[in-house]
Amino acid sequence: MKNGIARIKLARTSTPVKIGLLALTLAGSQVVTAAEPGWYFGGNIGEAHADMDNDGIVARQRANGFTNLRLTKHDKDTAFKVFSGYQFNSIFALEAGYFDLGEFSYKTFMNRSAVPNSSAVFTADTKLRGLNIDLVGFLPLNEKLSAFGRIGATRYQSKDSYRGYGDVTVVPFGTSDRESSHKFGAGLQYDFTPNVAMRVEAERYDIDDVMFRDSDVDMYSVGVVYRFGQQAVAEPVRAPVSAAPAPAPAPAPTPPPTPAPVRVTISADSLFGFDSAAVTPAGRAELDKLAADLRGVDYDTIVVTGHTDRIGSQSYNLALSNRRATAVRDYLVSSARIPAAKISTRGVNGAEPVTTMAQCGNQLPRAQLIACLAPDRRVEVEVTGSRPR
Repeated sequence: MKNGIARIKLARTSTPVKIGLLALTLAGSQVVTAAEPGWYFGGNIGEAHADMDNDGIVARQRANGFTNLRLTKHDKDTAFKVFSGYQFNSIFALEAGYFDLGEFSYKTFMNRSAVPNSSAVFTADTKLRGLNIDLVGFLPLNEKLSAFGRIGATRYQSKDSYRGYGDVTVVPFGTSDRESSHKFGAGLQYDFTPNVAMRVEAERYDIDDVMFRDSDVDMYSVGVVYRFGQQAVAEPVRAPVSAAPAPAPAPAPTPPPTPAPVRVTISADSLFGFDSAAVTPAGRAELDKLAADLRGVDYDTIVVTGHTDRIGSQSYNLALSNRRATAVRDYLVSSARIPAAKISTRGVNGAEPVTTMAQCGNQLPRAQLIACLAPDRRVEVEVTGSRPR
């Protein structure tokens, strides 16, 4: 299927060519921090797209006396490449590798015009693989991401096979040719670490075969690159030029010590009735005294914690202790004008008693047990802040 004519389409501008030449040009014009030179290797996998010459294939069949042509084609296939390269600096590298563009084929169904009621089928396929050497130019976009373009030479092999059925007098045969050509490409590279990077790229291979229009086969792929012995490159540190040594900075003032929180404990029995979260008149007097003590204090935080004794279920006691803490907070907000946003509340039921089982055993009569557990029924107000001098 070779036409014997070397067709290098430099005048036909394609997207990979434009991006590749632009990246190479920009990369050469930028001043960037030089990376450590070194070797690397990698591999890409993706899909190759062939620009099949449908019109040319049909025209050749018609010239051989066939009519009613119907063509099917396989113009995409899995492709891959492996490569090794040498990074001269952050701008230029040289890569050499092996590529496999996959297999492409077409099949035509037709009639021979000179033979009534005739039918014929003709099939052709080609496999493409080869070697390449590329000059790669990089344009760093940031510390991790770079754009790159490539231009290179290829030495590829195409293996073609042909078959005919019906009224086509073609003895199945195959050919194998080796040709030299060129390629372009462009892409993006992201450095996960100084040693490992990922690439996304598009390449155009010039393949001299009559099956393809304008000799184009495009490969779109993703890949991984591993660099040997790379380390992160630090920016050079330049000492300031000065006629006299700079004066030593004044020592930073020692920050004032953080004030320790002050905890005030108020008996719940003096604030509330038994099994109640409503503040009693006596309880309001206790809280008014606390509010007076807090006047003039610059509050950072105030935490109100409600406690119950162990009598009753934990869920009930937790709800009661939360209601009591909320009642104290609401009273302090309304009477002492303390901002509500600076007061938080929590209830812990009877989980943090101040009495012990040895002091208040469950064998006591209920009235004595309730009296014994009175210290556990309490509200604690913890204040963190400072009083202006």
